[in-house]
Amino acid sequence: MSLNNGQTLTINGQDLTRYDSCSSSRAPWEDARVVLKPSTPTRKPKPPKPQNAITIAVSSRVLFNMEKEQQIYEQQGMEDYIKYQVAHETEPFSPGPAFSFVKALEAVNTQLRELYPESEELFDVVLMTNNHAYVGLRLINTINHHQLFIERFCMTGGNSPIGYLKAYHTNLYLSADPLKVREALEEGIAAATMFTPEKMKEVSETQLRVAFDGDAVLFSDESERIYKAHGLDKFFEHEKAHENKPLDHGPLKGFLEALGKLQKKFYGKGQRMDCPIRTYLVTARSAASSGTRALKTLRSWGLEIDEALFLAGAPKGPMLEKIRPHIFFDDQMFHVEGAAEMGTVACHVPYGVAQRVTEKE
Repeated sequence: MSLNNGQTLTINGQDLTRYDSCSSSRAPWEDARVVLKPSTPTRKPKPPKPQNAITIAVSSRVLFNMEKEQQIYEQQGMEDYIKYQVAHETEPFSPGPAFSFVKALEAVNTQLRELYPESEELFDVVLMTNNHAYVGLRLINTINHHQLFIERFCMTGGNSPIGYLKAYHTNLYLSADPLKVREALEEGIAAATMFTPEKMKEVSETQLRVAFDGDAVLFSDESERIYKAHGLDKFFEHEKAHENKPLDHGPLKGFLEALGKLQKKFYGKGQRMDCPIRTYLVTARSAASSGTRALKTLRSWGLEIDEALFLAGAPKGPMLEKIRPHIFFDDQMFHVEGAAEMGTVACHVPYGVAQRVTEKE
């Protein structure tokens, strides 16, 4: 969608000339409504009950590109922000960094419903936003425009979403706001701050791919603390001495567990080799010196990882470029930034010893 210098509004490739007293009797937004078709689509599947679903809560700022609107809010205040949103409520937002991830979740659900028509073990996406309810119409119109299956909204009007996240039994919360992510993690909810690459790589439309760092993401930061305090040699000694002792869980262990639960439903139908969910461990650990403990920990949890990449300190960006995951989680901004530079949608998990005491955000 764009407004060119000739004052013609372009929506989905159709030009709508700016309305004035000399033009047709129809206002431009009447035409826009016809193009966008904001009415609720029919024949949508019934959403699962929250207690049965794998609930993914996403903020509106990561699901859609709302950079312009966010600037209005920050520079002009809430009232001008609401007025702008209402005036443009028939204009759909363009996709944000979480959009492809959500579409992949829906693709998995489609296959699960075919294999298990009565099961409610499905992904359920909840739009969690601190927007004022006045903005709701634009969000609904955008969701219908992009044909997303999102029936559950929480528009908190600036209040904390934490209570709602708990009520929905949230398995993962994605936001552009690092403070809300920290608040969620402190309450034991898996959460990450999502960043938008300058140019996102194309990702699979038929297979959900999720990549995790190990320490302070899937695992606790126990080993990382040894490394930070005593150096690499002591870290290797510690891992060798404790290779048969499983690491404690990290903040995203539960989400990997939920993915594994759904993977087993496909395995049960003979679809291990063409499962529409694939998981990756992408870690700076080296395989020979410290990889054993990581793999034994996953085995002790009864969890499988489809691919494990032990990079021994090498940059993660090039490997992620080959994997092309829909989402990648890491506790260190260095790796998040490196991944984003190469087009991967990367999320920061602000957990563990690697976090700075004070952050400028």
